[in-house]
Amino acid sequence: METILDRIISQKQIEIKSLRAISRKITNQTKNVSLIEQLKTADHLSIIAEFKRASPSKGDINTNLNPAEQAKKYEENGATAISVLTDTTFFKGSFKDLKTVRDSVNIPILCKDFIIDSVQIDIAKEHGANIILLIAAALPFTELNHLYQYAKQQNLEVLMEVHDEEDLEKALKIRPGLYGINNRNLKTFEVDLGVTERLTPLIQADGGFIISESGIFNQYDAKRVRDAGANGILVGEALMRSNELSSNMSELMVPILKEAKQ
Repeated sequence: METILDRIISQKQIEIKSLRAISRKITNQTKNVSLIEQLKTADHLSIIAEFKRASPSKGDINTNLNPAEQAKKYEENGATAISVLTDTTFFKGSFKDLKTVRDSVNIPILCKDFIIDSVQIDIAKEHGANIILLIAAALPFTELNHLYQYAKQQNLEVLMEVHDEEDLEKALKIRPGLYGINNRNLKTFEVDLGVTERLTPLIQADGGFIISESGIFNQYDAKRVRDAGANGILVGEALMRSNELSSNMSELMVPILKEAKQ
């Protein structure tokens, strides 16, 4: 049976053909800021605050927010980095949103998309990304490793996303240093914070920083993944819907446990 992830990847394969037909010259729009370096010295749970207009599981989240204004609010309220959804078909995002955010803030920017081809990495860099997302479940190991190595050659950091032990087995062979544990199953879109609790010890045994993604809405959730050993959290829906952004972000920045630092 076709999953949501299957549908998204099929659409990406169509989009890649169009992207490759456009000749481009890579220009370095990237500000030299590192998420990993900031994680090394953080004394609280770091927040990657996400600009996400919609999703397949939630529908429209907040389509009226201005990306520049929201990004500035994220930065002012202590975000360590900002994630920008650039998928158009399923998330109503764009690379234009990415460029707008890059021009508005000075903290690291993550291009969050379903990357299956190096041309997407080129475009992410063109639009100012410091970090790209690679999803282990979306790619065979050989392609995953190739795109990781390509991104590193472009001086980009890579958040390697895993959801289960099979994903993690691929990721640990690459040893990216920055792991995203997605609590959301991309095949069913069900969410379980227990995924972070289950996978974190396996990553810690090998070393690397851990970002817990999806399903984090309040301080209880933040403390739960912090206690599991996460260094940071990626939060989208809760912040995009928030009417009290400052207090909501503040309560998520719980003190980090010493043993969670690398």
